[in-house]
Amino acid sequence: MFKGEVIAWDLSTSANNQQIRKMLQKAFSKHKNLEGLIFHSDQGWQYQHRQFSEKLKQKGIIQSMSRKGNCLDNSVIESFFGTLKRECFYGREKEFLTFKQLHKAIANYIYYYNHKRIKDKIKWMSPIKFRETFISNYN
Repeated sequence: MFKGEVIAWDLSTSANNQQIRKMLQKAFSKHKNLEGLIFHSDQGWQYQHRQFSEKLKQKGIIQSMSRKGNCLDNSVIESFFGTLKRECFYGREKEFLTFKQLHKAIANYIYYYNHKRIKDKIKWMSPIKFRETFISNYN
């Protein structure tokens, strides 16, 4: 996440290395220069896997993990998941009868979240608008 922007995501019926590789590939194809980026996660087994760490290292990405049992270290993503559940799911759980319906709802929500949902912390812009403004001012 960059100022709240979801960079890449993937959904699976179970956590597995293929899912993580797919998500990383999406992020890598979206952004070319990732040198110095910090990838922060919890201590899930998939993030501790040697192959995962190697892929990050190859791109110059610094891997960071939260301390065991400390959700505050991962507060940015915990907050995002809370927002996703509150705005997309609570009260609508019975609408998602298939994995495909759930996937579509999440995809639509993430598009909305990145492109249209404004936040006071980023000067009342959407995350993508803020990133674009930041980059144009930086260059």
